[in-house]
Amino acid sequence: MGLRLHDTATRQVRDFVPLVDDVVTMYQCGATVQSSPHVGHIRAGVCFDVLVRWLTTSGYNVVLVRNVTDIDDKILAKSVTEELPWWAVAAKYEREFQTAYRVLGCTPPTGEPRATGHVPQMIELIARLIDAGHAYPANGDVYFDVRSWDAYGSLSRQNIDDLLPAADSADVQGKKDPRDFALWKGVPDDAEHPLPVWSTPWGTGRPGWHLECSAMATTYLGSQFDIHGGGLDLVFPHHENELAQSRAAGDEFARYWLHNAWVTTAGEKMSKSLGNSLIIEQVLQRVRPIDLRWYLVASHYRSNLEFSDDALAES
Repeated sequence: MGLRLHDTATRQVRDFVPLVDDVVTMYQCGATVQSSPHVGHIRAGVCFDVLVRWLTTSGYNVVLVRNVTDIDDKILAKSVTEELPWWAVAAKYEREFQTAYRVLGCTPPTGEPRATGHVPQMIELIARLIDAGHAYPANGDVYFDVRSWDAYGSLSRQNIDDLLPAADSADVQGKKDPRDFALWKGVPDDAEHPLPVWSTPWGTGRPGWHLECSAMATTYLGSQFDIHGGGLDLVFPHHENELAQSRAAGDEFARYWLHNAWVTTAGEKMSKSLGNSLIIEQVLQRVRPIDLRWYLVASHYRSNLEFSDDALAES
């Protein structure tokens, strides 16, 4: 019997047939390194590690790319509260994530690119989208024109008219639609208060979050690859926007979309904003890594996992 995977894009369980015999190309959305990893973060790493190990055991050569988002507004905010350079904050928490993956037995990815190392590829992608009529500059920013792409909303099964304004940009003069999301965020090069900026034909600034993954995935895996994975919370807007901008630029992009469900506490998604995070380092002071790994994979990967100390002790 062959492997069958639940594809978020089609909402169906599909026979898995790779693009190239005996090779599986796979992109997993990694961490935005702005805080210590909690159990909810690492569930994705462990779930997709099980898939990688199964594919490898089945005779496939797996090429896994897992990115690191090391430039983001949250990282810049944390640099202020921790009184550290933004790059030092990113490096600090990237090391913590790498330690957590390693301790919980995750196979190292084939490649682990950082967003800051791939700005030229992002600028090239923006230029392709502008030339194709799917993006436009506005006051130093560059936006993806969601109305220009008829299939926008197909991954998350949402109607564009029902969507809220894009969260990554406020009202900007010259922005065509509130739902248009930022491909590039214009930032003045202020020598007195230096921020990370790169030069582009549209002005100095830094990349938008969604753009980063499209550029890195295609850089390492090509314009079409087998599997794109991540947590369920990434379906919208992150993966929806990735898919739209990549297809609009002419790339076929991912053939299968896989998403693991959340780890919840008291029925709510585990997150920093709720204050209910369980930091990996703290949990591993109470149980062995193999116990935590078993706990994270014992339930179906598309089912929410309610965290409790009693369940963890049972594992």
